[in-house]
Amino acid sequence: MPFFGNTFSPKKTPPRKSASLSNLHSLDRSAREVELGLEYGSPTMNLAGQSLKFENGQWIAGVSGGVDRREVQRLRRRNQQLEEENNLLRLKVDILLDMLSESTAESHLMEKELDELRISRKRK
Repeated sequence: MPFFGNTFSPKKTPPRKSASLSNLHSLDRSAREVELGLEYGSPTMNLAGQSLKFENGQWIAGVSGGVDRREVQRLRRRNQQLEEENNLLRLKVDILLDMLSESTAESHLMEKELDELRISRKRK
């Protein structure tokens, strides 16, 4: 038997009043978006002077004030030149490999002919 009365029993909470006294719930969807500002747009952030924007599930780097537009154009031209040079070098490597394959095949044919001539000479 407890000394100070019954065991702990908290007071019951009073019933809640109306959930909302606002009349915004009666507005249509488009009016609510305008009123409540639900048009956020795509998320953007700045990291080390680089502006990034989230669009279509990917972060896209934007040109901010820290990067000069002329510098970007110069880098794009340089990138294009390097891609063209890379394609030319790949073509040259392919041609050299074809030439090597051809000369190796000719060498094997000559060795085979030479071996056949040696065998036929020994038989005589």
